Amino acid sequence: MSKTLIIAEKPDMGRTIAAVVEPKAVNKRTYLEGERYVITWAIGHLVGLAEPERYDEKYKRWNDRDLPIIPERFKLWPNARTKEQLKTIGELAKRCDRLINACDAGREGQLIFHLIRQYLKLKQPVDRLWISDLTPETIRRGFETLRSDAEYDALTRAARARSEADWLIGMNASRAFTIRHKALLSVGRVQTPVLALLYDRHREIEAFRPETYYVVAASFLQEKTSYAGVWQGERLTDRIKAEAIAGKVRGKPAAIAKYESAESSEYPFKLYDLTLLQREANGKYGFSAKKRWTLRSRCTKSIK
Repeated sequence: MSKTLIIAEKPDMGRTIAAVVEPKAVNKRTYLEGERYVITWAIGHLVGLAEPERYDEKYKRWNDRDLPIIPERFKLWPNARTKEQLKTIGELAKRCDRLINACDAGREGQLIFHLIRQYLKLKQPVDRLWISDLTPETIRRGFETLRSDAEYDALTRAARARSEADWLIGMNASRAFTIRHKALLSVGRVQTPVLALLYDRHREIEAFRPETYYVVAASFLQEKTSYAGVWQGERLTDRIKAEAIAGKVRGKPAAIAKYESAESSEYPFKLYDLTLLQREANGKYGFSAKKRWTLRSRCTKSIK
Protein backbone atom coordinates (compact mmCIF):
# COMPACT_ATOMS: atom_id res chain seq x y z
CA MET A 1 0.00 0.00 0.00
CA SER A 2 1.38 3.38 -1.01
CA LYS A 3 1.78 5.92 1.77
CA THR A 4 1.47 9.66 2.27
CA LEU A 5 4.56 11.73 3.02
CA ILE A 6 4.11 14.41 5.67
CA ILE A 7 6.71 17.19 5.57
CA ALA A 8 6.88 19.28 8.75
CA GLU A 9 9.02 22.40 9.17
CA LYS A 10 11.08 21.22 12.15
CA PRO A 11 11.98 17.86 13.70
CA ASP A 12 10.06 18.41 16.96
CA MET A 13 6.97 19.37 14.99
CA GLY A 14 7.28 16.22 12.86
CA ARG A 15 7.66 13.99 15.90
CA THR A 16 4.68 15.59 17.65
CA ILE A 17 2.48 15.04 14.59
CA ALA A 18 3.73 11.44 14.31
CA ALA A 19 2.83 10.76 17.95
CA VAL A 20 -0.78 11.62 17.10
CA VAL A 21 -1.33 10.15 13.60
CA GLU A 22 1.15 7.25 13.77
CA PRO A 23 1.79 6.48 17.47
CA LYS A 24 3.50 3.18 16.57
CA ALA A 25 5.72 4.69 13.88
CA VAL A 26 9.27 3.37 13.59
CA ASN A 27 11.89 6.03 14.29
CA LYS A 28 14.50 6.16 11.50
CA ARG A 29 16.34 9.24 12.88
CA THR A 30 15.62 11.51 9.88
CA TYR A 31 12.00 10.35 9.54
CA LEU A 32 9.33 8.20 11.15
CA GLU A 33 7.31 5.58 9.32
CA GLY A 34 3.96 4.07 10.18
CA GLU A 35 1.28 2.11 8.39
CA ARG A 36 -0.28 5.04 6.52
CA TYR A 37 2.15 7.93 6.87
CA VAL A 38 5.84 8.66 6.54
CA ILE A 39 6.71 11.76 8.56
CA THR A 40 9.84 13.81 7.90
CA TRP A 41 10.85 17.44 8.21
CA ALA A 42 12.81 20.35 6.90
CA ILE A 43 15.42 21.99 9.13
CA GLY A 44 14.58 25.57 8.35
CA HIS A 45 15.24 26.46 4.71
CA LEU A 46 16.68 23.40 2.96
CA VAL A 47 16.51 25.25 -0.37
CA GLY A 48 17.05 28.92 -1.14
CA LEU A 49 17.65 31.28 -4.04
CA ALA A 50 21.06 30.79 -5.65
CA GLU A 51 23.88 33.29 -5.13
CA PRO A 52 24.76 35.56 -8.10
CA GLU A 53 27.86 33.52 -9.07
CA ARG A 54 25.58 30.54 -9.76
CA TYR A 55 24.22 32.53 -12.70
CA ASP A 56 27.58 33.74 -14.03
CA GLU A 57 31.17 33.32 -12.80
CA LYS A 58 31.82 37.04 -13.34
CA TYR A 59 29.61 37.88 -10.35
CA LYS A 60 32.22 36.43 -7.99
CA ARG A 61 33.93 39.83 -8.26
CA TRP A 62 31.87 42.78 -7.10
CA ASN A 63 31.91 45.35 -9.91
CA ASP A 64 29.53 48.29 -10.17
CA ARG A 65 29.32 47.85 -13.95
CA ASP A 66 27.55 44.51 -13.40
CA LEU A 67 24.74 46.08 -11.39
CA PRO A 68 21.86 45.62 -11.20
CA ILE A 69 21.81 41.81 -11.25
CA ILE A 70 18.31 40.76 -12.33
CA PRO A 71 17.99 37.07 -13.24
CA GLU A 72 15.51 36.15 -15.97
CA ARG A 73 14.52 33.15 -13.84
CA PHE A 74 15.57 32.58 -10.25
CA LYS A 75 17.60 29.45 -9.64
CA LEU A 76 17.28 27.33 -6.51
CA TRP A 77 20.23 26.03 -4.53
CA PRO A 78 20.32 23.59 -1.60
CA ASN A 79 21.71 24.57 1.76
CA ALA A 80 25.07 22.78 2.00
CA ARG A 81 24.65 22.14 5.74
CA THR A 82 21.33 20.31 5.38
CA LYS A 83 21.59 18.70 1.94
CA GLU A 84 21.43 15.21 3.44
CA GLN A 85 17.97 15.91 4.86
CA LEU A 86 16.89 17.24 1.47
CA LYS A 87 18.15 14.01 -0.11
CA THR A 88 16.16 12.03 2.46
CA ILE A 89 12.94 13.85 1.54
CA GLY A 90 13.55 13.15 -2.14
CA GLU A 91 14.07 9.42 -1.50
CA LEU A 92 10.98 9.15 0.71
CA ALA A 93 8.84 10.97 -1.84
CA LYS A 94 9.63 8.35 -4.49
CA ARG A 95 7.60 5.74 -2.61
CA CYS A 96 4.70 7.98 -1.59
CA ASP A 97 1.77 8.91 -3.84
CA ARG A 98 0.60 11.93 -1.85
CA LEU A 99 2.16 14.78 0.13
CA ILE A 100 0.97 16.77 3.13
CA ASN A 101 2.44 20.20 3.68
CA ALA A 102 2.69 20.38 7.49
CA CYS A 103 5.06 23.35 7.66
CA ASP A 104 4.13 26.32 9.85
CA ALA A 105 0.76 27.92 9.05
CA GLY A 106 1.90 31.09 7.33
CA ARG A 107 3.71 32.61 4.39
CA GLU A 108 7.15 31.35 5.41
CA GLY A 109 5.88 27.80 5.89
CA GLN A 110 4.43 27.85 2.39
CA LEU A 111 7.74 29.03 0.96
CA ILE A 112 9.84 26.39 2.75
CA PHE A 113 7.63 23.56 1.48
CA HIS A 114 7.26 24.78 -2.09
CA LEU A 115 10.96 25.47 -2.60
CA ILE A 116 11.63 21.88 -1.55
CA ARG A 117 8.88 20.62 -3.84
CA GLN A 118 10.14 22.68 -6.78
CA TYR A 119 13.79 21.72 -6.35
CA LEU A 120 13.03 18.00 -6.01
CA LYS A 121 10.44 18.18 -8.84
CA LEU A 122 7.77 16.47 -6.74
CA LYS A 123 4.58 15.98 -8.76
CA GLN A 124 2.32 14.26 -6.22
CA PRO A 125 -0.92 15.99 -5.19
CA VAL A 126 -0.56 18.01 -2.00
CA ASP A 127 -2.86 18.57 0.97
CA ARG A 128 -2.33 21.36 3.49
CA LEU A 129 -2.32 20.82 7.26
CA TRP A 130 -3.14 24.27 8.64
CA ILE A 131 -2.92 24.35 12.44
CA SER A 132 -1.92 27.04 14.91
CA ASP A 133 -0.73 24.81 17.77
CA LEU A 134 0.46 21.26 18.35
CA THR A 135 -1.97 19.89 20.89
CA PRO A 136 -3.23 16.38 20.03
CA GLU A 137 -6.79 17.66 19.63
CA THR A 138 -5.72 20.36 17.18
CA ILE A 139 -3.61 17.95 15.13
CA ARG A 140 -6.47 15.43 14.88
CA ARG A 141 -8.89 18.18 13.88
CA GLY A 142 -6.38 19.44 11.30
CA PHE A 143 -6.12 16.02 9.66
CA GLU A 144 -9.89 15.71 9.61
CA THR A 145 -10.16 19.03 7.74
CA LEU A 146 -7.24 18.81 5.32
CA ARG A 147 -7.62 21.11 2.32
CA SER A 148 -5.94 21.12 -1.06
CA ASP A 149 -2.69 23.06 -1.00
CA ALA A 150 -3.86 24.70 -4.24
CA GLU A 151 -6.27 26.78 -2.14
CA TYR A 152 -3.20 28.55 -0.71
CA ASP A 153 -1.68 29.46 -4.09
CA ALA A 154 -2.06 33.20 -3.45
CA LEU A 155 -0.10 32.88 -0.21
CA THR A 156 2.58 30.83 -1.98
CA ARG A 157 2.96 33.47 -4.69
CA ALA A 158 3.21 36.21 -2.06
CA ALA A 159 5.94 34.25 -0.27
CA ARG A 160 7.92 33.82 -3.51
CA ALA A 161 7.54 37.52 -4.35
CA ARG A 162 8.80 38.53 -0.91
CA SER A 163 11.76 36.15 -1.18
CA GLU A 164 12.73 37.37 -4.65
CA ALA A 165 12.34 41.02 -3.64
CA ASP A 166 14.65 40.40 -0.67
CA TRP A 167 17.20 38.83 -3.05
CA LEU A 168 17.08 41.68 -5.58
CA ILE A 169 17.41 44.41 -2.96
CA GLY A 170 19.92 42.60 -0.77
CA MET A 171 22.28 41.40 -3.48
CA ASN A 172 22.30 44.62 -5.50
CA ALA A 173 22.16 47.20 -2.72
CA SER A 174 24.78 45.42 -0.58
CA ARG A 175 27.20 45.32 -3.51
CA ALA A 176 26.46 48.92 -4.52
CA PHE A 177 27.01 50.34 -1.01
CA THR A 178 30.08 48.19 -0.40
CA ILE A 179 31.69 49.29 -3.68
CA ARG A 180 30.77 52.95 -3.11
CA HIS A 181 32.02 53.17 0.49
CA LYS A 182 34.87 50.64 0.22
CA ALA A 183 33.59 48.77 3.30
CA LEU A 184 31.54 45.59 3.58
CA LEU A 185 27.98 46.77 4.14
CA SER A 186 24.87 44.60 4.34
CA VAL A 187 21.69 46.19 3.00
CA GLY A 188 18.28 44.53 3.16
CA ARG A 189 14.61 45.25 2.47
CA VAL A 190 13.73 44.90 6.18
CA GLN A 191 16.99 45.19 8.11
CA THR A 192 18.02 48.57 6.67
CA PRO A 193 14.79 50.51 7.45
CA VAL A 194 14.69 48.92 10.93
CA LEU A 195 18.32 49.86 11.53
CA ALA A 196 17.56 53.41 10.38
CA LEU A 197 14.67 53.65 12.87
CA LEU A 198 16.89 52.40 15.69
CA TYR A 199 19.66 54.82 14.74
CA ASP A 200 17.28 57.81 14.52
CA ARG A 201 15.83 56.95 17.92
CA HIS A 202 19.33 56.59 19.37
CA ARG A 203 20.18 60.07 18.06
CA GLU A 204 17.02 61.49 19.63
CA ILE A 205 17.92 59.95 22.99
CA GLU A 206 21.48 61.29 22.80
CA ALA A 207 20.20 64.76 21.89
CA PHE A 208 17.68 64.81 24.75
CA ARG A 209 18.11 67.63 27.24
CA PRO A 210 16.18 67.59 30.54
CA GLU A 211 13.69 70.41 31.01
CA THR A 212 12.07 71.64 34.22
CA TYR A 213 8.29 71.87 34.09
CA TYR A 214 5.50 72.35 36.63
CA VAL A 215 2.29 70.43 37.33
CA VAL A 216 -0.73 72.15 38.86
CA ALA A 217 -2.52 69.65 41.11
CA ALA A 218 -5.66 70.16 43.18
CA SER A 219 -7.52 68.31 45.93
CA PHE A 220 -11.33 68.30 45.80
CA LEU A 221 -13.66 67.54 48.73
CA GLN A 222 -17.28 66.53 48.34
CA GLU A 223 -19.34 65.12 51.17
CA LYS A 224 -16.35 63.73 53.06
CA THR A 225 -14.99 62.20 49.85
CA SER A 226 -11.79 63.62 48.46
CA TYR A 227 -10.12 63.09 45.13
CA ALA A 228 -7.23 64.63 43.24
CA GLY A 229 -7.13 66.36 39.90
CA VAL A 230 -4.42 67.67 37.56
CA TRP A 231 -4.64 70.72 35.36
CA GLN A 232 -4.75 69.72 31.68
CA GLY A 233 -3.13 71.93 29.11
CA GLU A 234 0.22 72.82 27.62
CA ARG A 235 3.36 71.83 29.51
CA LEU A 236 4.13 74.61 31.99
CA THR A 237 7.80 75.55 31.93
CA ASP A 238 7.21 78.96 33.50
CA ARG A 239 6.89 78.77 37.31
CA ILE A 240 5.13 82.14 37.52
CA LYS A 241 2.48 81.04 35.01
CA ALA A 242 1.91 77.79 36.93
CA GLU A 243 1.56 79.68 40.24
CA ALA A 244 -0.87 82.11 38.60
CA ILE A 245 -3.14 79.24 37.50
CA ALA A 246 -2.99 77.71 41.00
CA GLY A 247 -3.73 81.05 42.66
CA LYS A 248 -6.70 81.67 40.38
CA VAL A 249 -8.55 78.55 41.52
CA ARG A 250 -7.24 78.09 45.07
CA GLY A 251 -10.12 77.92 47.59
CA LYS A 252 -12.77 78.34 44.87
CA PRO A 253 -15.73 75.98 44.39
CA ALA A 254 -15.46 73.53 41.51
CA ALA A 255 -18.08 72.31 39.04
CA ILE A 256 -18.13 69.33 36.72
CA ALA A 257 -18.30 70.74 33.20
CA LYS A 258 -18.17 67.43 31.31
CA TYR A 259 -18.48 63.82 32.34
CA GLU A 260 -18.02 60.72 30.20
CA SER A 261 -18.51 57.09 31.10
CA ALA A 262 -18.15 53.94 29.07
CA GLU A 263 -18.65 50.26 29.70
CA SER A 264 -15.98 47.78 28.77
CA SER A 265 -15.62 44.03 29.05
CA GLU A 266 -12.46 42.17 29.89
CA TYR A 267 -12.19 38.50 29.21
CA PRO A 268 -10.04 36.15 31.27
CA PHE A 269 -6.74 35.06 29.76
CA LYS A 270 -6.99 31.99 27.57
CA LEU A 271 -5.35 28.82 28.76
CA TYR A 272 -1.92 27.99 27.37
CA ASP A 273 -1.57 25.72 24.36
CA LEU A 274 1.73 23.82 24.17
CA THR A 275 3.25 26.05 21.49
CA LEU A 276 2.56 29.24 23.46
CA LEU A 277 3.85 27.60 26.64
CA GLN A 278 7.09 26.67 24.88
CA ARG A 279 7.49 30.17 23.45
CA GLU A 280 6.99 31.85 26.82
CA ALA A 281 9.30 29.37 28.57
CA ASN A 282 11.99 30.18 26.04
CA GLY A 283 11.48 33.94 26.37
CA LYS A 284 11.41 34.01 30.20
CA TYR A 285 13.78 31.21 31.11
CA GLY A 286 15.85 30.60 27.98
CA PHE A 287 14.77 26.96 27.66
CA SER A 288 16.71 25.13 24.95
CA ALA A 289 14.90 23.25 22.17
CA LYS A 290 15.70 19.96 23.93
CA LYS A 291 14.30 21.18 27.23
CA ARG A 292 11.21 22.59 25.51
CA TRP A 293 10.67 19.22 23.85
CA THR A 294 10.86 17.48 27.25
CA LEU A 295 8.35 20.00 28.65
CA ARG A 296 6.01 19.41 25.71
CA SER A 297 6.25 15.63 26.07
CA ARG A 298 5.37 15.80 29.79
CA CYS A 299 2.46 18.14 29.12
CA THR A 300 1.16 15.91 26.32
CA LYS A 301 1.26 12.87 28.62
CA SER A 302 -0.59 14.84 31.30
CA ILE A 303 -3.30 15.82 28.81
CA LYS A 304 -3.75 12.22 27.74
